[in-house]
Amino acid sequence: MLPLSIIILTYNEEKNLPKCLESVLPLSVPVFVVDSFSDDDTLAICERYGVQVYQNKFETHSRQWEYALNELPVETPWILGIDADQELLPELVEEIRITLAGNPAYDGYYIKRRNFFMGKWIRHGGYYPRYLLKLFRRDKVYLDSGELMDHHFYVHGRTGRLEHDLIENNLKEDLSFWSGKHIKYAALQASEEFNQTAVNQGRLFGNQDERRMFLKNIWNRMPLFIRPFLYFIYRYFIQLGFLDGRTGLVFHFLQAFWYRFLVDAKIYELRKTR
Repeated sequence: MLPLSIIILTYNEEKNLPKCLESVLPLSVPVFVVDSFSDDDTLAICERYGVQVYQNKFETHSRQWEYALNELPVETPWILGIDADQELLPELVEEIRITLAGNPAYDGYYIKRRNFFMGKWIRHGGYYPRYLLKLFRRDKVYLDSGELMDHHFYVHGRTGRLEHDLIENNLKEDLSFWSGKHIKYAALQASEEFNQTAVNQGRLFGNQDERRMFLKNIWNRMPLFIRPFLYFIYRYFIQLGFLDGRTGLVFHFLQAFWYRFLVDAKIYELRKTR
């Protein structure tokens, strides 16, 4: 057996979870689900697939992952941490198998995410290839609990990249679902930026996540309400987001002039009321 366990976060994931579990089953390793008290068929699906389920009240993604990494009875040195709307390509499964069956040269591995929106793969605008640290040594990983809107895994040690893709295609996500989710995300991101809760400041010449945090801190100091326009110009024109057609236009317009403009409006509101 591979020295690997898989951890998946869920909340009402009856539409996404079967394809996620089907994609990881060929690895033949322990699978743990941390559920935020779903009230759909998520738990029944877990039972059908024979995965171990633990429930914990959701606060933020980072804290939920901290619970998963600290409280689950994981016995393997390696963990693959994914979300229920993600799935592994068969080529990625085999690459993980080969990597861990040998003597891994790194403490963590970045995997390319292939992101879908409205059923279309967003290939341009800087969204592909986008590498996420998903495979890591359990004793090397850590999170920044000050990241309120999302989470990122970090490792103490060297990181490498795998070649094949992770698919992210949320089958629940029509525009109404996307809008509701991003209203919540905007409030969290505004709070994170306003209160400067994130600890990791990043490095320009560090690994991918360190560069991301470095650039994020520059972004946070830029003028409100100008940032969304710069974001759209950069993603849609400079990084060729227009090549994804009408879906790309909808995606990048919403990301810039809906989501990031809303973040700025909420930061402005916080400044006015405090």
